[in-house]
Amino acid sequence: MKINRLRVIPVIALAALAGCSHVPSKQQIGTATGAVVGGAAGAVLTGTTTGTVVGAGAGAVIGSEIGKSLEKKR
Repeated sequence: MKINRLRVIPVIALAALAGCSHVPSKQQIGTATGAVVGGAAGAVLTGTTTGTVVGAGAGAVIGSEIGKSLEKKR
C-alpha cells in the first residue's frame, strides 16, 4: 500500500507545530540554530551523510552553550 506523500506532509507539519506551545528559551533557539548551521557546514565541507550528522551534533552542542550563556546574562 502506497502512502500519498502530499497527505503525509501536512500531518507531520501539524505534529511538529503542536510542540510549539510555549516561547522557546535562548538555549533551545541556540541548539536548533547550531544544529542547522553545523549540519549545513558539515554537508558542504565533507559531502557525506556522516559529515552532516557530525556537523549537526557539534553545532547543536556549541549553539546550546552559547544560548545558555546568553540566558545567564539576563
